[in-house]
Amino acid sequence: MQKLPSSIFNDVIGPVMRGPSSSHVAGAARIADLVRQSMKGKIIKAVADFDVNGSLAASHTGHGTDMGFACGLMNLPLSDPHVDQYERLAKEAGIEIEYRILDYGAIHPGNYRIGVTDDTGCVRHWEGIAVGGGMVEMQKLEEFEVNICGDFFELLVMLDAEKRPMEAYESKITGLTGKSEFSLQSKKTDEDQIANRELLNLKYAKPVSEEIRKQIEETEGVLDVIYLEPVLPTHSSGHCEVPYSSAEQLLNYAKENIMEPWEYAACYESCRGGKSVEEVFAQMEEILKIMEAAVDEGLAGTEYKDRILGAQSQKIQEAEQNRKLIPCEPLNTVIKSITAVMETKSSMGLIVAAPTCGSCGCLPGTIIGLGRAMNLSREEMVKGLLVAGLVGIFFAEEATFSAEVGGCQVECGAGSGMAAAALVQMMGGNVIQCMDAASVALQNITGLACDPVGNRVEVPCLGKNIMGGSNAISSANMILAGYDKVIPLDETIQAIYEIGKSLPLELRCTFGGLGKTKTAMEILEKTERHFM
Repeated sequence: MQKLPSSIFNDVIGPVMRGPSSSHVAGAARIADLVRQSMKGKIIKAVADFDVNGSLAASHTGHGTDMGFACGLMNLPLSDPHVDQYERLAKEAGIEIEYRILDYGAIHPGNYRIGVTDDTGCVRHWEGIAVGGGMVEMQKLEEFEVNICGDFFELLVMLDAEKRPMEAYESKITGLTGKSEFSLQSKKTDEDQIANRELLNLKYAKPVSEEIRKQIEETEGVLDVIYLEPVLPTHSSGHCEVPYSSAEQLLNYAKENIMEPWEYAACYESCRGGKSVEEVFAQMEEILKIMEAAVDEGLAGTEYKDRILGAQSQKIQEAEQNRKLIPCEPLNTVIKSITAVMETKSSMGLIVAAPTCGSCGCLPGTIIGLGRAMNLSREEMVKGLLVAGLVGIFFAEEATFSAEVGGCQVECGAGSGMAAAALVQMMGGNVIQCMDAASVALQNITGLACDPVGNRVEVPCLGKNIMGGSNAISSANMILAGYDKVIPLDETIQAIYEIGKSLPLELRCTFGGLGKTKTAMEILEKTERHFM
C-alpha cells in the first residue's frame, strides 16, 4: 500500500488530550481503541507485552502508557476529566489488564504485542507500534501482516482459502461494498487445521453499513469479519493528492502561486482532508481555543499530587513586577505561557500535543505568549499555527516525532522549528523566510537528548520547551533581519533524523543523561513507591 501524505491535524497539531505523553498515552489509547473495536463482545482481559529493549519497558507507567491503553479499551476519550482514574474505572468495568516485559526481538522501541479476550470467548492477537505524536500503525493480526493507521474504515475478512480463490472473495465483497481505496492480502497456514487461511484487508473512505457486513459474514468460506472505524480526526481516501510534501517543493510552487505563508498550509490540508480552506481555518481556530484555555488554566494555578514540579508560571509575572528580571517583556510572556501549558499538562488538564505531549508547551506558549505581548489578533495566531503545521508536515515526511527514535530534538526541537516559522508569519514575513527560520531553529538543537527525570515528562522537559520558545524567537529575528540560513530546511530535517538514529538508546526517552543522576534516581524511587 502506498504511503499517504501526512495531515496537519493528524500528525502535527494534535491530539487533544490529557496526560504526560502523546506517544505513550494517545498512541496507546488509539492502539487499544482499534483492538477494542475488533472484539465481538465486552473485553474482560487484555495482556500487553513490551520488549525489554524498547522504551515502553521502562517508561510505560510513568509516561502514561497504562492510562492510555486502559482508556482505549474502555472507549474513554482522552479529553475526559476522569482519565487519571483509569485503574478504578477499568476495575469497575470488569477489565483485567496485565503488562509483561519480555525479550521477543521487537524492532521498533514503541512496539505493542497484545492479546485480548472478551465475554463471548473471542480472542484476538494484535501487534502494533506507536509511531510518535499519537500516531500508530497496527502491523499484525493473528500473524497476518496488516497496515492500519486509523484513518480509514477498515474491513478485515478472514477466509477459508480452500473454498474459492481470494480474488473471487474480493470480487464478491466489492460487489456489495463498492471498490475499496486499497486492499491487502495475507496468507498463513494454520498448523492446527488442514485448511489454509487468508486475510483480506479492505480500506474505505466511507462507512460500510451493518447490513452489508452481515451479508459478508454469511458468505460461504468467510470465517470472521472485523470492522474498524477511524480513530484519527482527518480521514483518508485513496485519491488524496497534495501540492507539496517538502519545503523545496513548496518554494517551487510558491514561485508560480503567490500567497501568504498560512494560505499554503491551508491549501495543503484542504487537499489532504477534502475540506475547504475556510473549514481548515475554523478547525485550527478551535485548536487555538483549547491552547489558550491551557495557558489560562496554568496561569491560574494548578495542583496535582503525582508530579515533580509544583506551580511556577506565576513567578515570572511576580518577578517582573518586582523588577528582578532582565527586561524583555515578549520573551518573559512566552516563558510563563509555555510554563503554564506544561503545568496544565502535568496536572492532567486538557492540552493539544503540538507536535507531541512532551513538547506541548513550546509552540502554543510561544505563539500565544508573543501574540498577547504584542496585542496581535487571534486570527494572526491561527495563521501562525497553520504555518507551524506545514513545517511539521515536512518534518513528519522526512523524520519522526518520536523521541524513542530521535531524541528530544524531534519533539521540543521540532516544536521550536515550527514556532520559528509561525513567528515569521505573525511578523509579516514571507514563505521563504518562514522556511529559513525553521531551518535555523532546527540547526540550533541538533543532538538534543531525551533524558526524563523520575520517569516523568516534566524535567528537563519544561526547560527544553522554554529553550525551544527562546530559540524560535531568536531564529525568527535572525531571518527577519536578513541572516543566511545556509542549510535548507529539508536538508536540516534529514540531518536531524540521521543524528537521532545515531543517539544511544539511553538518550532516547529511557534512563540516561539527567535521568541517571543521583537526584533523579532518588526522585524515581519516590515516584515508584507511589505505584506500589
